[in-house]
Amino acid sequence: MVHFGMQITRATDYAVRVMVQLAALPQGEKAQLTALGSATGVSVSFLSKVLQRLVHGGLVTSHRGTGGGFCLRPHGEKTTLLQVIEVMEGPTLLNQCLISGLSCNRKPWCGVHPVWQKAQAALIGVLGNVSVAEMAKDTLAGLARQAESPGNEDDVVRLG
Repeated sequence: MVHFGMQITRATDYAVRVMVQLAALPQGEKAQLTALGSATGVSVSFLSKVLQRLVHGGLVTSHRGTGGGFCLRPHGEKTTLLQVIEVMEGPTLLNQCLISGLSCNRKPWCGVHPVWQKAQAALIGVLGNVSVAEMAKDTLAGLARQAESPGNEDDVVRLG
């Protein structure tokens, strides 16, 4: 059995998938829960819980009734991967000693603390500098390349 250390939760992975899916939709278009479940490969029951957290976190809007569904909030295409992760999991911290205040009495002399700070800054920099719209664009381009490959026509999942 393979053990993975630091890892995002399955719910967060699914939240990223659904945000990319929603970012791939034409402006103003809504996606229904069942369509999102099919497109992301996530069960509708689990996905509804993920979407509830995204709505509560202010990243997604839910519309009820005929013609209803889910869509990104206005300017939601600018939402970063970091924002999605933090809505789902809370603040991104590699180590407890990075919490502001006196979370560790070793900070003043610890040789590891500056390394944690640099790693934290790098992680936040990467996650905070990519938008769901960029990831949707890259995904659509990857799907187009996949569809052009001989014999892969049936394996392609469509976004939007």
